[in-house]
Amino acid sequence: MACQSVSIINMDEQALLGLNPNADACYRQKAMVYFEQLKESQDAWEVCAEALAKGIYSDDHVKFFCFQVLEHQIKYRHGGLSPAQQQLIRETLMKWLQGQLMNSQPEKPFIRNKAAQVFALTFVMEYLTHWPKFFFDLLSLVGLNPHGVDVYLRTLMAIDAEVVDRDILHSPEEVRRNTLIKDGMREQVIPSLVESWYQILGAYQQSHPEITCQCLEVVGAYVSWIDLNLIANDRFVNLLLSQMSVEDLREEACDCLFEIVNKGMDPTDKTKLVESLCQVLQSAGFFNVDQEEDVDFLAKFSRLVNGMGQSLVLSWTKLAKGGDVKAAAEALRALETKVPLLLQLLVHDDDDISANIVGFCYDYLNVLKQGSEWQSHMPQVGRGGQEAIEEYWDSDKFPLLTDQQKTHVEDIMLAVMKKLTYDEEYNFDNEGEDEAMFVEYRKQLKMLLDRLAQVSPDLLLEAVGRVFNNTIQRWQTASFMEVEVAIRLLYMLGEALPASHGAHFSGDTAKTSALQDMMRTLVSSGLSGYQHTSVSLEFFETVVRYDKFFLVEPQHIPNVLMSFLDHRGLRHSSPKVRSRVAYLFSRFVKTLHKHMNSFIEDILSRIQDLLELAPPENGFPALLTSDDQLFIFETAGVLIVHGESPAERKQALMRSLLTPLTDAFRLLLAKLASEREEERQAALADCLSHAVGFASRTSKAFSNKQTVKQCGCTEVYRDCLQTFLPALSCPVQRGSLRSAVRSFLHRMIICLEEEVLPFVPAASEHMLKDCEAKDLQEFIPLISQITAKFKDQVSPFLQQVFMPLVLAIFEVLCRPAEDNDQAAALEKQMLRRSYFTFIQTITSSGMNEVLANQGVENVERVLFTIIQGAVDFPDPIAQKTCFIILSKLVELWGGKDGMAGFPDFIYKHIVPACFLAPLKPSFDLTDAQTVLTLSECALTLKMIHLRRGPEFIQYLQQEYLPSLQVSPDITQEVCQVLQQPDAKVLKNYMKAFFQRAKL
Repeated sequence: MACQSVSIINMDEQALLGLNPNADACYRQKAMVYFEQLKESQDAWEVCAEALAKGIYSDDHVKFFCFQVLEHQIKYRHGGLSPAQQQLIRETLMKWLQGQLMNSQPEKPFIRNKAAQVFALTFVMEYLTHWPKFFFDLLSLVGLNPHGVDVYLRTLMAIDAEVVDRDILHSPEEVRRNTLIKDGMREQVIPSLVESWYQILGAYQQSHPEITCQCLEVVGAYVSWIDLNLIANDRFVNLLLSQMSVEDLREEACDCLFEIVNKGMDPTDKTKLVESLCQVLQSAGFFNVDQEEDVDFLAKFSRLVNGMGQSLVLSWTKLAKGGDVKAAAEALRALETKVPLLLQLLVHDDDDISANIVGFCYDYLNVLKQGSEWQSHMPQVGRGGQEAIEEYWDSDKFPLLTDQQKTHVEDIMLAVMKKLTYDEEYNFDNEGEDEAMFVEYRKQLKMLLDRLAQVSPDLLLEAVGRVFNNTIQRWQTASFMEVEVAIRLLYMLGEALPASHGAHFSGDTAKTSALQDMMRTLVSSGLSGYQHTSVSLEFFETVVRYDKFFLVEPQHIPNVLMSFLDHRGLRHSSPKVRSRVAYLFSRFVKTLHKHMNSFIEDILSRIQDLLELAPPENGFPALLTSDDQLFIFETAGVLIVHGESPAERKQALMRSLLTPLTDAFRLLLAKLASEREEERQAALADCLSHAVGFASRTSKAFSNKQTVKQCGCTEVYRDCLQTFLPALSCPVQRGSLRSAVRSFLHRMIICLEEEVLPFVPAASEHMLKDCEAKDLQEFIPLISQITAKFKDQVSPFLQQVFMPLVLAIFEVLCRPAEDNDQAAALEKQMLRRSYFTFIQTITSSGMNEVLANQGVENVERVLFTIIQGAVDFPDPIAQKTCFIILSKLVELWGGKDGMAGFPDFIYKHIVPACFLAPLKPSFDLTDAQTVLTLSECALTLKMIHLRRGPEFIQYLQQEYLPSLQVSPDITQEVCQVLQQPDAKVLKNYMKAFFQRAKL
């Protein structure tokens, strides 16, 4: 044997002890070090090869270790091995395999799998060069020995994973290699492999069913890329079909047949193949689904039927589009005959079995939908063919829906309605994996319902109406599953039969009257009191889905309002129901508040206890969470603002809503200032934040200052602002308090407009003290909002606050952080973006005096940060903003009457930035965001030319571009393009210019 330079006695036996999972940590560490040594050594790995070839070790972990070492050599160092070493690997594998044939017991599965991976890697590396007879060597060695056949089949699956599996990403070089391997296998060995599979399937069917299953898996994997005629022939298919009757094999046989059916082929041939399979399966009794008790097999069988059905749909589509009328009719007939089997599987009690057939069902319904529309998609064929197609589609063979198809549609509807129903075992209080799977399954059924509506909306409306009315008439005695699904079906109609802006109760009277009748029945039946969470939730969801029904029949609003407000809704025993109803109630009121004027104060009175701020020391769980309360406060605000009361009354109602919050806020803030325990501080701060959030949420009822003024509420919100602002100076829990008050200020800028301005300076001063990156990042949008909205009104304030804000930002950005602290790096990146956005807001709002009046040194410092942002930081979003700023500054200050010294800054810094930034390696011209940055860079150059004229062109020609070693011809090109009026030409040119420059 080649390369025997290292003897087996050189194995580090002590290190091998560490391979045992129960070994001490020190031994495990030794084993890892030893593994690295063997991997990296030129020839030390050969001891592992010798150990495997001679069967030296009986310990499974050592065997696995040896295979791992070999795997590393083949995978990463194969090209560097000598021919003798490569030969050693081949000999080692074949000797190890020979040893398996003689063993009475096979190796453990994890060792066989690893061995198969090593065989497969060797095959991939050597099949095209050194080992073209790989498969023949394996087959001649293993024969029909079960241990050998097992390794052979595992190797085939490992080869599939390396060469064929589309889920594994390969480099272009690997893709080319794999294509050559598959081509070589098709030419040289596939017929022999297929014959070996046939022999294995026949030989081991009774004695070794596990090997037969492995072989079926191999056939299923390889059939996607080999000649299908080798498998899809009477000899092979009959063998597969016979295994459908063997209990241990039939699940794998189903999967194998599924892969065969899934193989792309001529549509006429595919139809014949599916039909022949179905005939045999039907005659063998497989279509009698109700007589089969093995749900695992039925799940596989359902998947197979789904594949066959979808194949027939695809065949019909191709043939119909191609104008082959006769073959299309055959495919359609074949398809129709499978629908009874589809229905048996769809309606099966086991949801997995049902879910596996949904794809076929959906595609069949699509065929029914397309059939009636097909003429408009006719291909242009010869006159005779065209006439034949038109005759076919015009004939009774495919009218809108045949009687049989109508029956199928109705049966599918009934099946979907049945399968939408919850099981009694469904755990609504503690939803786990099974419940999550049913929710996903329901989504699939909803897709079928939507498709049914497109095929025959009238049939669907009629079927749902029948189920709904039959159930609601007896809701007191019906199970919760029946009642819930009846309401659910009504709810689903809202999406299945879409209406513009939810106008389900205007237009087509047949549809609207049916929906209106069902809604009237729902809200007047009394079933809102049904004692089950699923029914309660479905009732309120449906009421809000069809809230426009109440515009047509407003007489039902009082009863439905009461159901929202009492034990059926907001005071339901289930927290889940209460939470959802809080949100739904807000939506209901937003739509129908004009019809609630006479109930407003009654509603406010009934929800008063739900508007209380729950103090942290209470200890009792509140009916609603703070998130739920946000919706209730918003609802209260909507009722007050949109009511018909005079302004004085609205002001009084709003004050009575907000005063408890401000009173509680003062008390809690005083407690927080004196509290020393951190956990208690956090609880108090949360409560304070909720109070601010609730007040802020009530303002959502207002659209602008005018509305606030009309309602007489300006003073109310100004008082709130005065109450909340002291929280900014609280020395503890600053983050959450600042965030809450900042959000309130955002709302008040919209609602109070200039009335908020007197509060801004003091608020800003507090928010800029002891800042973190996140604080500043959230504060800048507030200042930007004020700047954009009030412009000149806030110019003095901005001039005063500008440098303190900028210096606070610089200070945070300069703080050292760990190199691998990604969170800190991201925070800094976001802060940097916010800073540049703030500068952009100032320049684009025409407030350049804010920047200009900061003193020469400060102005220069800010300008240099913008240059740095444009060039040095690989963040295209920030870079784009910086170039927008630079362009605007050139427009403002770059002319003859601009800021003193600025033209010099343009030539020394802005022009270089426009060329140096795109030349950076990090400036990726294939990235869409970066291309946008380059466009802004080009526009900056364009603006410089507009403001400086021929002087700029002369500077580029004589000084700057020559300094970059740009040739005179290219320099001339750049200058000519810059002088063209169309900016798009410049953008395209600059992209090409920098692409060439970076080659």
